Amino acid sequence: MFQNDDQCSMDRRTALQNIGLALLSAGVFNSTSKTGNVFADEQIPAFDDSRLGELKDLNGYFPFTPSKSPEAWEKRAEYVRRQIKVAAGVWPEPENTKIKATLHGKVDRDDYTVEKVFFESSPGLYVTGNLYRPKGKQGPLPMILSPHGHFAEGRFYDSGEKRVQDDIKAGAEKYEVGGRYPLQARCVQLARMGCMVFHYDMLGYADGFCLSYDLIHRFAKQRPEMSSESNWGLFSAQAELRLINALGLQTLNSIRTLDWVSSLAEVDPKRIGITGASGGGTQTFLLAAIDHRITAAFPAVMVSTAMQGGCTCENATYLRVNTGNIEFAALLAPRPLGMSAADDWTKEIETKGLPELKQHFKMMGVPENVVGKYYPFPHNYNYVSRAMMYEFFNQHFKLGMTSPIIEADYEPLTREELSVWNEKYPAPPSDEQSEMKILHTLAKNNAAQIKQLTPHDQESLAEYRRVVGGAIEVMVGRSLPEADDLEPETILEEGKDGYRQYHTLIKNKRYGEATPALFLLPNEWNRKLVIWLHDQGKSGLFEQDEDLTAPIQRLVDAGTAVAGIDVLYQGAFIQNQPAPTEMPVVKNPREFAGYTLGYNHPVFTKQVHDILNVLSFAKHHESNPQSICLAGFGISGVRAAAACAHSPNLVNQLAVDTGGFRFSEITKIHDLRLWPGAVKYGDVAGLLSLCQPAALWIAGTVPKLVQATYKSAGLLNKVEMFDETANREDSAVNWFIKG
Repeated sequence: MFQNDDQCSMDRRTALQNIGLALLSAGVFNSTSKTGNVFADEQIPAFDDSRLGELKDLNGYFPFTPSKSPEAWEKRAEYVRRQIKVAAGVWPEPENTKIKATLHGKVDRDDYTVEKVFFESSPGLYVTGNLYRPKGKQGPLPMILSPHGHFAEGRFYDSGEKRVQDDIKAGAEKYEVGGRYPLQARCVQLARMGCMVFHYDMLGYADGFCLSYDLIHRFAKQRPEMSSESNWGLFSAQAELRLINALGLQTLNSIRTLDWVSSLAEVDPKRIGITGASGGGTQTFLLAAIDHRITAAFPAVMVSTAMQGGCTCENATYLRVNTGNIEFAALLAPRPLGMSAADDWTKEIETKGLPELKQHFKMMGVPENVVGKYYPFPHNYNYVSRAMMYEFFNQHFKLGMTSPIIEADYEPLTREELSVWNEKYPAPPSDEQSEMKILHTLAKNNAAQIKQLTPHDQESLAEYRRVVGGAIEVMVGRSLPEADDLEPETILEEGKDGYRQYHTLIKNKRYGEATPALFLLPNEWNRKLVIWLHDQGKSGLFEQDEDLTAPIQRLVDAGTAVAGIDVLYQGAFIQNQPAPTEMPVVKNPREFAGYTLGYNHPVFTKQVHDILNVLSFAKHHESNPQSICLAGFGISGVRAAAACAHSPNLVNQLAVDTGGFRFSEITKIHDLRLWPGAVKYGDVAGLLSLCQPAALWIAGTVPKLVQATYKSAGLLNKVEMFDETANREDSAVNWFIKG
């Protein structure tokens, strides 16, 4: 595809032979190539593309393949941790500012005390819970965090007289009080073992109703009145664009809880554990995965290769794309990990998941630091599994207890003794206005944190790229394809006046994708390629009469090769399957993006993948083009910016005209252009800010952020602005030809 002729020192005949050899080796055409025209997509045979198949959902299969070495795992682990943080909205990490916690209402028992605690993790967003302290113990003391999970009324949970009798009869519980109040039971027993315990609420449960239970855990239908650009709430498109979600808010609460307990003088920083069941198990392995201050973790009935968590509070966009709960648990290594399983989605843990985790921990040099056990009881955190947990922390925190550890009976606290809110400390509001205030304040503070990263020199630019570029890497979700990943397939070839045009499918074998592309190769090629992205796909290179558009003709006449492509849902993609008008979603009646985008890439991301396939194809082609350029107009300009931001060292020149589009204008959760996180990380300007060292042509004013990053890189002279009334495509072509 890419060979020069008359401009080389070789004779014309030799050059033309090399062109043919290059094209043949690339698979762009063969000796029996067919003729056709660019509008003959209906002649292109149907092709397979994994992106046109069924979407993955939370009930899929999520195996874990251990890395071959600690070094390989370290690279993978860094990415997965960052993926979790980006999905949860805590990338960059929240600032560890001093927490002003209120402790009151101490209850004194024979060998432990319990205090009521509340503090703000973010303005208006509260952490609420109870702090258990052992009596007669000298610090520093081990601390166990205890998120409770989906138990009715959370910390106030009471299973009832009948249920506890049934559990005792079945062998699931031993004592009536412990079985009836099992959440309190584990806190009391751990305190009696010499640990401090902080038992804190999931949002919407017990005292954690600054955001309601129905909102956090039962959200089902979009709220038009809470979905505008200015008035938006949780689960809206605007919240997704800022990566603010229920899972992330709970994770923020957990991080700030860890900040608080780590600041307590009597807490031993080398012995901070966490344990919870069900949704509390999800919080257990997520917090432990992303924060090394957790030194041991015991998630109950949640680590599984099967169902990954059904609640809106356990899912978030990007969270489990190409990963899952087993790998999240693997992030604990080499720190100790214990797991219990039950007659639920975790029941196969001993044969699916645990063997791989054992292999993983062995590879990390600590085979003794992982344990898992299935118990034949319904979904629970019962006496049997609690006993396993006590032994786990006794061993790893060296508590000195004699085994077996028998959970003793105790006097339960009443709701009044547990609740943090009273006349002196009134509960915060929980209506829609307070919801918006909480979320908008958080969004504002997150934006300020990103703005502080605006670079002013090479060092600050590197940090900006680490954070913002690291987020974009997760949002794109893959690296540039390798040469061996790609396999072109011949479709059509035709000679034209002064150039030849070639249809090909660029197949990405690794992911089962195919990108339809059209290459226009001048008879006298200048070794420059412009990938021209258009909202009409590759047909946008042509007028209605099948002549090249004037800008494309000028590029070809100047000796520049041009590539047009159909990204997903353009051109050849829609010959056998009509393009959707809304974001495809999984079969879940609840209108929450995380149920789909927590397991599958957004459409915008998938379309960027097509661009990366073509960029890689050009990069690795044996004819070695000397300049690879990108041009995009309309939403295609935004895709071009995203592809360049992802792989800036590959693109020599980038021309972008978005037509004024900004992600911040999206208000519908099923909008095909929705790219969660885009607004948080700077919108279109944020993408363009990552494109150096590529030379940049922008239709419109150059954003200050772009000026800052290019200036910090010493490349501000490579940025050109066009804001005249002349034809913008013509202006871009002039810039390409000049460059």
